[in-house]
Amino acid sequence: MGRTGPVRLPGFCLNRVATRVRVRSPPVVEAKPVSAAKGPGGGEGVTTAGRKVMIVVDSSPEAKCALQWALSHAIQGQDTVVLLSVIRTTSSSSSSQHGFEEMNPRVYEVACNMKNLCHTKKPELQVEVSMVEGKERGPTIVEEARRQGVSLLVLGQRRRSVTWRLMVAWIGGGGQANAAGAVDYCIQNSSCMALAVRKKSGRSGGYLITTKRHKDFWLLA
Repeated sequence: MGRTGPVRLPGFCLNRVATRVRVRSPPVVEAKPVSAAKGPGGGEGVTTAGRKVMIVVDSSPEAKCALQWALSHAIQGQDTVVLLSVIRTTSSSSSSQHGFEEMNPRVYEVACNMKNLCHTKKPELQVEVSMVEGKERGPTIVEEARRQGVSLLVLGQRRRSVTWRLMVAWIGGGGQANAAGAVDYCIQNSSCMALAVRKKSGRSGGYLITTKRHKDFWLLA
């Protein structure tokens, strides 16, 4: 019998192994199989329980980018998509007295356009439009996601300058619950997995994904 011992790889093989990098997206909650159901012919088939994925939408290009990313990378055919629009509370009559379509026709139209985009990309999807009012955008989104029991929350994010970020930090918590600071608020305080998406500028392309554990994670797509 031949002598056994450690196998030594040539140097060029080690170099290849050491320099090969594989880019992966941040972990996304996977759909889980549920109890078996009767299939055609009396056999047992496995059905898959879909998740509820909430995407915050508005008329901004960042919101549309987040929706397109979610449709391509996170949403599966059995999932339910909730398109959430947040409307700033005013002193006028509330939505309990009038429908959102009457109070905010532009906001409702944007949400419906986003719904049509979902059905164009994935006709089998179940899509719901949800419109809520709130004084502060961040807490309103977090509370609505918790109330609806969503598994994944997706938001569009703008590129902000260092000056803007220093200003938000100087203002404190009140500023972070409004405007673009609402994205950071949702990521840090959401009870479900929350992530922000923005398009990477430049020739390299792709997306920058931010979660509670990853900031500006570059995903080629």
